[in-house]
Amino acid sequence: MLTRRAFLASALAAAAQTSNHRPNVVFLSVDDLNDWVGCLGGYPGVQTPNIDRLARRGVLFSNAHCPSPLCNPSRTALLTGRRPSTTGIYNNDQFWRPALPDVITLPAYFKQNGYTVAGAGKVFHHTSGFNPPDQWHEFQLQVFDDPWYRRDEWYPWNKRIPNPPGHPFNGLRDFQGEFDWGVLPSKPESEYGDRKAVEFGQQFLARSHDKPFFLAVGLWHPHIPMFSPQNYYDLYRDVRLPEIREDDLDDVPAVGQEFAAFRRSEHERIVKEGKWREAVHSYLAAVSFADAMIGRLVDTLERSSYARNTILVFWSDNGWHLGEKRHWHKSTLWRRSTRVPLIFHTPGMRDSGKARPQPVNLLDLYPTLVELCGLPARTDLDGLSLSPLLKNARAKRQPTVSTYLPGNHAVIDERFRYIRYRDGGEELYDHFHDPHEFTNIASDPRHAERKKEMARWMPSSNAPPKPERTAYDFDFATYTYKLKPKP
Repeated sequence: MLTRRAFLASALAAAAQTSNHRPNVVFLSVDDLNDWVGCLGGYPGVQTPNIDRLARRGVLFSNAHCPSPLCNPSRTALLTGRRPSTTGIYNNDQFWRPALPDVITLPAYFKQNGYTVAGAGKVFHHTSGFNPPDQWHEFQLQVFDDPWYRRDEWYPWNKRIPNPPGHPFNGLRDFQGEFDWGVLPSKPESEYGDRKAVEFGQQFLARSHDKPFFLAVGLWHPHIPMFSPQNYYDLYRDVRLPEIREDDLDDVPAVGQEFAAFRRSEHERIVKEGKWREAVHSYLAAVSFADAMIGRLVDTLERSSYARNTILVFWSDNGWHLGEKRHWHKSTLWRRSTRVPLIFHTPGMRDSGKARPQPVNLLDLYPTLVELCGLPARTDLDGLSLSPLLKNARAKRQPTVSTYLPGNHAVIDERFRYIRYRDGGEELYDHFHDPHEFTNIASDPRHAERKKEMARWMPSSNAPPKPERTAYDFDFATYTYKLKPKP
C-alpha cells in the first residue's frame, strides 16, 4: 500500500506527465569541438561570439568531459545514459540498437512521455544503423558537404557524385580518405549541411505545437572534412600552432604511446608538406562556421513564442587534437581529447554567466533533462543530475570519468587528471600548474594517496565489447538487424 507521501509524489509525477506547461528542450550539438571556444580560453583569439553569448546568459560547465573520446561511444553513452564500460559500446563500428535492445534513449524517453520529438543532422552517430527512425516523430538525415566520399552501404540516403575538380582541396599529395579541408568552390553557405540542419530547426520553431517538444539539432562542424565558406577563413589572419614540447611523450606509458600513435601518419604528412598551420586555420574557420549556425538557431528561438519556456543545451561529443602529443583526431584520454564545451540555459535561471569549474560529464545530460522537465525519474542511468550545480555555483561534485576502449579510464576532478590504462600504466597531471599536460607526475610518491583516492571512481568492471557492425546484416529500408551465422 502506498504511503501518503508516495501517493502524493506519484500524483505529482502523473500531473507533470500530462501537463502541457512542461518546458521544451532544444538540444544543440557540434562535433569534435574541443576547448577552442572564447569562453573556455583554449585558443586566444578564436571567434565564437554566439557560443560566448550562450555562456554569458546561461551556465557554462568549464570542466565538462565526454564519456569517451570518440563519436559513437560518446553519443551512445550520452543518449542512453550509460557508460561504455556498462554497455560494451567502445568504438565507431558497434551498432547500439541490437546490442542494447531494451534501452530507452533520451529522445525516446521524451517521446514516451508525451513530447513531440524531432531532430536533424548528426545526433546519434552518422552512419546508417545508428539512428533508428522510431526514436523520433520526424528527422532530417545528415546532409553531407562531401557526397563524393560517402560509401553507399553506410550512407544509402546520400546521392554519391564523382570527385569534384580540385579534390583534395587541401593539396596534400597522394591523399586518401576524409581528412580534407578548404573552401568548396561555387558552393554558397546556404547549401552546406549544417545550414540545412539549422533551417530544419528554424522551421520547426516557427510552427505551432500543442505539446511540449524536444528538438535536437546536430551540427557536423568542425568535424573533418573541414570545409567552410571563405568569410570564416578571413576571420583569422595570424594563425598560431598549438603549444607543444618535443619530449612530451617521453614520460607516457606504453598504451598512451599507442593511442598517440594512432593515425600519426596524417600528422607527419601535414608537417612534412608544410600544411600544419593551414590545417589549424581550417579548424578555426570550421569552429566559427559552427558558431554562426548556432547563432542562427538561437536567434530564431529567442524570437519565437517558445523563448520563455525552453531549456537550451549546447554540447560537443568529444575534443580534438591538432598536433599536441604528435597526434591529430581524438581517441586519447588527455584533456585535449575529452574536454568539451557544455552550456545550459533554463527558464528563470539564476547565477547565469558564472562558470562552474566542478567536473561534469555528458552522461549527466539525460538525468538532468529528465529532472528539469518533470519526467519520471530513472534509476538505471550512470550520470548525475546537474540540477544542484544549476541552482548553486558552489555545489560539491564528485570526479568524473572518460573511457577509451576497455580498461582505459581517466578520472578528472577540479585540479587533477589521473589516467590508468589496461596494463596498469599511469599518468597524473596537475592542471593548475601544467594545463598542457606536459609532465606526468604519476611516479612521484607524494601523489600516491591522491592516485588511490581518484582510482576509487574508476568503473569496477568493463563490459565485454559488443559485436562489430560486420556481425550483422543490416537493412536500411526496414531498419532491422540480423546476426550473421557464425562461420
